[in-house]
Amino acid sequence: MSNSPYLRLGYRPKFKEEVIATYYLESSLPLAEAAGHIAAESSIGTWTKLSTLRDKTLAKLGPKIFYLDNKKKIVKIAYPLALFELGNITQILSALAGNVFSMKVVKNLRLLDLQFPKKYLDSFKGPAFGIQGIRRYLKIYQRPIIGSIIKPKVGLSAREQAKLAYQIWKNGVDLVKDDENLTDMKFNRFEERVREVMKLKKQVEQETGEKKVYVFNVTAPADIMLKRAKLVKKYGGKVVMIDLVTAGLDNIQFLRQQNLGLILHGHRAGHSMFTKNPRHGMTMLVLAKLARLAGIDQLHTGTVVGKMEGTAEEVTEINLEMEEDWFGVNKETSDWEDIKPVLPIASGGLHPRLMPDLIKILGKDIVINFGGGLHGHPDGSVAGARACRQAIEAVMKKIPAKKYAETHLELKRALEYWR
Repeated sequence: MSNSPYLRLGYRPKFKEEVIATYYLESSLPLAEAAGHIAAESSIGTWTKLSTLRDKTLAKLGPKIFYLDNKKKIVKIAYPLALFELGNITQILSALAGNVFSMKVVKNLRLLDLQFPKKYLDSFKGPAFGIQGIRRYLKIYQRPIIGSIIKPKVGLSAREQAKLAYQIWKNGVDLVKDDENLTDMKFNRFEERVREVMKLKKQVEQETGEKKVYVFNVTAPADIMLKRAKLVKKYGGKVVMIDLVTAGLDNIQFLRQQNLGLILHGHRAGHSMFTKNPRHGMTMLVLAKLARLAGIDQLHTGTVVGKMEGTAEEVTEINLEMEEDWFGVNKETSDWEDIKPVLPIASGGLHPRLMPDLIKILGKDIVINFGGGLHGHPDGSVAGARACRQAIEAVMKKIPAKKYAETHLELKRALEYWR
């Protein structure tokens, strides 16, 4: 057994005063010894004994390894909250997901989960709208929100983008969005896109009597991102999207702190660089928790049945964590206190045939985003929009899709096309 000063098996964590980190750890060293190196490097220690580290400092700031599972290679460490700057996601990641990954004693390391005390949670604004605010704005309460990514991802002009948005809005879609790599291109300037889209959004709302939203991708350096977000607000837009991995969670937090009255839509492009390997990196659960703290209102979390990886167990766990307190969880037992719940987004390889399984697994409190599964409909995007709306209507009415398709041609064609 390791003689690490941080090893305190059986210690009972003080959940109101400590951050709890759970790691998966592979090393050539015994698990307890390797865990000691992780605890030291992520807090007050280093690779050797220090004459500068006083017993008083160790007692006050030293983390405690309170749980080891040698078979599953799981390590749980309690860190005093004093080690972390309040309201600073960058700093806590530098500590708990920083140098520890570069240590030679580590063969594989994965940050599985983080639990935060109330004082840490209270130092963040969290989402401005959350699930309830988004549903209230759209006036949609009892079904999933139907979304569509414009396809092709890039290549359309601003006017073509707006026209296509109008067509699918008019035929059943609630939310239309830029894709993750469309920002301000020569063939589709950002301001022109905002102007053209918002003009037709007002028109289609009058024609359908339904509230619609467009999600503009503002991802850029912080100063440009803020300028774009303010432009969206100026033209009457309500939602902006940020590629939260590539832009950085600190930029999400920065935008949230501007209090612009905009819903923040989080795209997770690039997350698999560190979440895909089950033995190394960081889980999507941790990223989702940090995104909620930073202020994301709605977040891509996985589809289970689409083209992206993610098991039903994994995606459901993330979604339940994002939705906590939406289901009336007792505030005294909630991990999230007053941080609003986040609306999960299912996106990636979805089409009408998948709707019964998707909604059965993930429930109705989601945004369902269709890309190729709408615009790739054999009869075009308008028919695709109708088919997607019809597929969700069938599920909510508890009518088998095949039966509903008997009186809904667009759905029938979609079911024949995607088998």
